[in-house]
Parts: sequence; structure tokens; C-alpha cells
Amino acid sequence: MTRKIRFNAFDMNCVGHIQQGLWAHPRDRSHEFQQIAYWTDYARRLEAGLFDGIFLADVIGIYDVLGGSYAPAVRGAVQVPVNDPMMIVPAMAAVTQHLGFGVTANLTYEQPFLFARRMATLDHLTGGRIGWNIVTGYLDSAARAIGLAGQTAHDDRYDLADEYMEVLYKLLEGSWEDDAVVFDRDNHLYADPAKVHRIRHQGRQYNLDTVHLSAPSPQRTPVLYQAGSSPRGRAFAATHAECVFVNGQKKDGVREIVTDIRDRAMAKGRHMDDIKVFLGQTIVTGRTDQEARDKFEDYRRYVSTEAALVHAAASMGIDLARFDLDEPVETGKSQAITSNIKAMDRAAGPQWTKRKLIEQMVLGSRQPPLVAGVDTVVDTLVDWCETTGVDGFNLSRTVVPECFDDIIELVIPRLQERGLYKTAYDEGPLRQKLFGTPRLPARHIADTFRARAEAIG
Repeated sequence: MTRKIRFNAFDMNCVGHIQQGLWAHPRDRSHEFQQIAYWTDYARRLEAGLFDGIFLADVIGIYDVLGGSYAPAVRGAVQVPVNDPMMIVPAMAAVTQHLGFGVTANLTYEQPFLFARRMATLDHLTGGRIGWNIVTGYLDSAARAIGLAGQTAHDDRYDLADEYMEVLYKLLEGSWEDDAVVFDRDNHLYADPAKVHRIRHQGRQYNLDTVHLSAPSPQRTPVLYQAGSSPRGRAFAATHAECVFVNGQKKDGVREIVTDIRDRAMAKGRHMDDIKVFLGQTIVTGRTDQEARDKFEDYRRYVSTEAALVHAAASMGIDLARFDLDEPVETGKSQAITSNIKAMDRAAGPQWTKRKLIEQMVLGSRQPPLVAGVDTVVDTLVDWCETTGVDGFNLSRTVVPECFDDIIELVIPRLQERGLYKTAYDEGPLRQKLFGTPRLPARHIADTFRARAEAIG
């Protein structure tokens, strides 16, 4: 293996993210999430450890599927309270130079005109280090919060997303030319109107006649992340995504997803290396296997099974409270994360029970932890990359900050010894670091919408 492995810290602007209940561990600091100092310290640690970025999840809505109540989510801090992920990015950017920031935003509830300005602003403020995790949502509670009766159908949300991306490309790529800003003090000419273009769009969901409000940022369009593994999600990723997040799969399942998305992308004229895949991974490690196992046993004493079921029920769109422990769970047709249901089917068979689900959630989530000494961890990560074609890992937190300190102090140096991890950051924006170019390439669909409208005047 010659490719360098990449790491993102996977977190959320909340107390309880993926491993439910571990916030109760006495060494965990996630309860400080509402303090700027918590996030700036976090960012400094990650950059000192040469992490590629921090990937910030988000949800709009509350987990109220289990038992039809939000009380268990509130009781167990299951991604609630949760604050806006974008607000903490400038603070982290101010104390770092290279760390990337992937932020999740639900396009179903974001107007593209305002969202384009927000992304451009963050790209300017971070010096080109912003990425966007494109999601269409999976919670009916989010739809109700916005004033809708419920979500639209799963695949229909991707149809909306395709149009949303077209509008976004027009705004970010097609409105301002690169040399529109002149900044000529002598002639009082800040920007050349002939190089600022009006964007007109009439579609099924959106109708715009406007000019993008922000001048071109270092990347123009943020690095595009996406996490859909359903057939419709893969088609969307092949068209738009640059980084794909996969989770909850065995190696053959991950390999099939990675191969399928890249094949679809190449069929659209893109290159295989245009898409980097990050696998969700939870690591509990130490200098020896025994040290790792001891740490794991310490952690698992704080796991909340109820909170884990709250999260699982919402992500699958199934009220698990309706089923006894050994009663087969009827999945039906879900409008939530359908790939999560299929992953469970593969892991435990199509007639899986709540007991089998709970048995999988040993650290409070369906993501099985890698519990091993550093040498075994490194060998396992390398094998994942070689076997499945993934490029790196989104490492979800357990007990912070020590879980990432362990990666920085133990795992990364061992990878560096084997030539499998960078020893310094490359220069340039996030996309430059990942793909060697600061802007989307001409073979990306965004190129269709670059600066091809009439000039204002």
C-alpha cells in the first residue's frame, strides 16, 4: 500500500453523539461543548496530530421515534441539546492553519441563496478549508418543526437535492468571475459589473433571479461530502460528491459500495481518484491489547442501552419500543436511513430482533469498536484500505479528548513509520490537500454552470 491514510475526527456540537452514554464517563469533556475554549483546544490537538479535518454531524429535529416520545432522547442527551455546527468553525479556524472543517447542513430546510452565501463566507474566513456534508434529512420531527406534515419520500428528497445542487453551482461558480474584484482605489472601482453575472433559475422547487452576494472564495464550492449508500444515494454521490462517508458495513459490503460509486462516477466522465471514501470507525487502543481491553471495559460501564435504542430507532424510522426483545422487528418501508436497515439485515439476518440489535451496540452504537493494541489497530486499518478501497476513516469519539490523544500519540506515529501517514500538511485549501487542486475540476458537473449568464449593468 502506497497511499497515505487520512483521518477525520467525527463529532457533533452536542453532548451525546454516536457512542451513547459515554458522556457520563468522569474523564469525558463533551459537556463543555457550549464553550469556545473547548472547540479551540480540540482543533489545536487535531492539527498538532496532523488530522485532515473535523467532520461535524448535525440533525434538525429531535429523536422521538422510540415510544413516540422525545423524553428518552432528552434524558440521555441523544444528540440533544445540539447547537449549530457552523458557528464553531471560525473559532477553530482562527487557532489553526491547516485543519479542514466538514459541516453537515440539511438542504431540505436551507434556502440555496442564503446557504451559498454562508458557505462562501466560511470558505473566506477559513482560507479555503470548508467542506459541506450534503444531507436531505431523515426525521419527521424536523419536517414538523419547519411546518410540514412530514418528510417527502426518500428518493424524492434526492430529486430535490439534484436541483438544489444545480442552483448552488450557478451561484457559487457562475455568478462572479475570478477577476471580478478589481479593488482600484484610484478609480473608485471595487468590482467590475461586466464580470458579475445574474443567475436565473426556474425549476420544480426553486425559482431565482439574482446575483450571488459573495465574491469568489478560495474554493468557490466547498469540498462536497455525502453519506448516502442507498441506490439513489449512490447515484447522487457519483454525480456530485468528492468525499463519501460509509458506515455500518462488513468489508464485502463496503467494497461493493466503494466500487459501485466509483464505477458510476467514471461512467459520468469523472476519474476514480475524484472520490475519496471515509469509513466510520470507533477505536479503543493502548500500547498493548490488554491495555486496550481494560480501557474498553472501563468505557462500556457507562453505555446507555436506552439511549442507543433512541438513536437506532430514529435512524431506521422504526419504533423499537413496539417489539419484545426476541420478536422479529418488522422494518417495512422506511423514509429514514434505509441503508442502516439493510446493514442490520446483513449483520444479523432479515429476521433480526431487538436483542440482536442491543448485542451489537456494545459501546452505545451499531458501529462495532476496534479494541486492540496499537500494532493490531494499524494492521486492521491498513487491511480495510487495501481490501475495500477506502481512503481513510471518520473516527467517532468515545471519551474526549483522550480517544483522539490516543490516535495522535500511538496510532499516527506507527503509521508514519510505515510511510502510510503524512508527516506534514500540504499547503493550500482543503480541496488542494485532498485532490491537488483548489477548485472543482472541469469534469465535475459544476463546470456546466460556470460564468455563463448575462452580465448585470
